[in-house]
Order: sequence, then structure tokens, then C-alpha cells
Amino acid sequence: MLGKIKPDLQQNLFKTRLTDLINLGHPLVKLSQEISWDKMEVEFENLYSTQGRPSIPIRKIAGMLLLKEMFKESDESVVERWIENAYWQYFTGEEFFQTHQPFDPSEFVHFRKRLKEKGLEFLLSQSVSLHPKAKNEKEVQIDTTVQEKNISFPTDAKLAKKVIDNCTKIAQKAGVVQRQTYKRVAKQHLRDAYFGHHPKRKKKATMARKKLRTIGHRVVRELERKLPEELQKQYQAEFTLYKKVLTQGRNSKDKIYSLHEPQTACIAKGKAHKAYEFGTKVAVVRGRNTGIITAVKRFLGNPHDSKTLEESLAQSERVRAKIGGTRPEIASTDRGFRGQTQVGTTQILIPKNNKEKTKYKQEVARKRFRARAAIEPTISHLKRNHSLGLNFLKGVTGDVHNALLAGIGYNLKLRFNQIKELIIFWLQLLFNFFTKNKTTILMEFKIVAF
Repeated sequence: MLGKIKPDLQQNLFKTRLTDLINLGHPLVKLSQEISWDKMEVEFENLYSTQGRPSIPIRKIAGMLLLKEMFKESDESVVERWIENAYWQYFTGEEFFQTHQPFDPSEFVHFRKRLKEKGLEFLLSQSVSLHPKAKNEKEVQIDTTVQEKNISFPTDAKLAKKVIDNCTKIAQKAGVVQRQTYKRVAKQHLRDAYFGHHPKRKKKATMARKKLRTIGHRVVRELERKLPEELQKQYQAEFTLYKKVLTQGRNSKDKIYSLHEPQTACIAKGKAHKAYEFGTKVAVVRGRNTGIITAVKRFLGNPHDSKTLEESLAQSERVRAKIGGTRPEIASTDRGFRGQTQVGTTQILIPKNNKEKTKYKQEVARKRFRARAAIEPTISHLKRNHSLGLNFLKGVTGDVHNALLAGIGYNLKLRFNQIKELIIFWLQLLFNFFTKNKTTILMEFKIVAF
């Protein structure tokens, strides 16, 4: 059953009303007034049953999810900061200052699963609606990046050691007596496998890696022999994964880099400081003039950039259509997208080696592709100031949700900064006006530390 926030106009002797504590000219207060919470509640109402215990109100949990993405907080830290911050409480619809946490942080997990990709695309459309010019912008810029997964750097030795440990856990859970657990031996072989590139350690490290794989095959075969038939069917997917990990080589296709995140891919981006990144590919669609993100699409594996255009533009069209917008007509890309010149009704523009026929067209192309480079710092902001840099959410759904939430947080933070700059502009304008006219009016400005 969907819970709702009921307005309380009656005074409370033991609680302080938030409007008496905060500055109503604060950018976060202005932003909360611009967001259409009623539309959000109507959109998500169908996701809840009509009976049962009332849920957390949509404005409260959705508002905290938006704050989490705007200020790059975790599920736990955003709840802790909410108790301390009166502006955050006002943003989520509270009327009186609260001293207890609103709900358990695990509720964010259930809420994201309830929304799914469609619900998060609606939230992205609402963040785009705060910038009216973005929904009908004709030209967009597209680029891809890697959304890294929160896993350790994968090596064959570490993966083989995890296979051995996982098989031991399965045996203990099923009550199977193993011939040997290899707990101490596997640990020593893993140590020996370190620093295998050193000439004095190369032979020892190679033998240690080979021994770990041999032990891994041995414990998997033992479990397959000793487990009951019912349990063998239950763990069949795990055993198939373990065998693939133990047999894959340096040049194998579709390699496994993490046992708990098998969809993780190795992507080479040509960076000097980081040759390979382990995660998933993400395409970002950004408006040329407004700078607003209208699509953040996650892709499985490492497809060629040109293969990401159709789905990215389709997501941008869906997001814009929710607020009455249109599909972009032009998309400017870099040379990595070569191979596509038209996707649906959208024209794909790629830098060419041969020059245009006239000087006017040369100047237009030069300005367009220089402007396209602005998407690079946008991606940098998504990674550094929002959640795209390192994905802590689990599984394929976690990859999809984290990418969309990063785009939502970016658009909201951009609008937050615009409101802040507008307030500072008007304060400066008033100050200059009264200073120029040499009036003796004393003005008190409430300066908020951002």
C-alpha cells in the first residue's frame, strides 16, 4: 500500500517547524519546489498494492535517492546526513525537524528493484524537465566510457583460489566430507604466484598458478561425485562457471573476471595510466547547447561504439517523449563511431579526414567537433562527482540502475548550481544598485555556506 505524507498545519509544542529553521531562499529549497512530486507519485502508484501496511512515502524515499546521487553518498551515509541536515529533510517533504532516521538503508535496494529501468528513466525525464530547452534540442553529443565494477584486479591465481574456497563452503553446507580442504596449501600457492614477472620468481609463480588450477579441478570433480543428485542440479550453474574459470587462457573469448560478477568485461580504453578497466560499457547522450544528459545506456560486454548508437538514441527519445520532447535530429561523435551515418531519423556526424567543399562548411564542422569535446569533462564529472566512477550495485540490474542514477544526479546538480548562481547574481545586483546610489539603507544578507 502506497504511503503518503499528510500535511500537518497544527503547531507542535515539542518539535520545531523546518520553515522556522532554514533559509527559504536556499537553492535546495527552490529545487524542491521545481520538482513535480505529484507526477512522481502518480507514476509509481501502480507499483504498490492497494492493501497492506503503508509504504514509505514516495517523496521521502525518492527525494533521498535524488540527494544520494546529487552529493555522491552511499545508502548508509545519506540516511545519517539526513538526520543532521534540515534542508535535506525539507527537500523530502518533512515539516518538523526529525532526530531519528526515516527508514533502514536497505529500503533503497527494494525501491530500486521496484522501479526497474523504466521507473529510473522516468526520474531521468523529470530531471531533464527542469531544463525546458533540453527536451527539444536538435543536436546531441554521444560518447562511450567504462563503468568500472567494484572488484579487485583479476588474476588466474586469485580466481582459482576463490573456486577452491567456494567448493569448500558448498561441501560444508551440504555435509560432504572432503578428502582434503587445501585451505593452507592453496593459501601458500597464492603467495607464491605473486610477482611472477620477476625473473627470479617466474618459474615458481608459474608452477604455483598451475598447481592452483589442478587443485581447483580436483575439488570440483570430488563435489560432483559426492553430492546428491538433487544438490548437483542446484549447483550445476556454479560448477559450469568454475570449470570455465579454471580452463580459460590468456586469449580465451568471453573470459570470467569475477565469480560474483560474471558479466564484468575487460575493456581497453588506451589510457596511459590505466591500460584496462573492468566493468561495462556505457554510452552517454548530452545536449550540445544545454549540456543536459538525456540518456545513459549500459551495454553488455564490449561492443563496438557504432553498435551502441541505436539503443542510446532510442533511450534518449523515450526520456524526451515522457515530457513532450522530440528525438534528436543530429548526433555528433568521434571517429570511434565510424560505420554509421544514419540511425533512424537521426543523422550521425563523424570527423572526416577530407575537408568540406566550402570555407563556411569547414568552419561549421570545426566548431561542431570542437564543441563535441565538451562531453569529455561531463563524463569526468559523472565519474568523480556522481556514482559512475565505481559501481557498488550488484549484478546486471545494478549496472543499469547505477548508470541511470548517475545521469539523474548530474542533471539535478546542474540545476542546483544554476539556482545558486542566479541567487548570487541578484544579491550582487542589489548590492551594486544600493552602493552606486550611495544610500544608507542597511541590508542583511543571509549568506549560506555551500
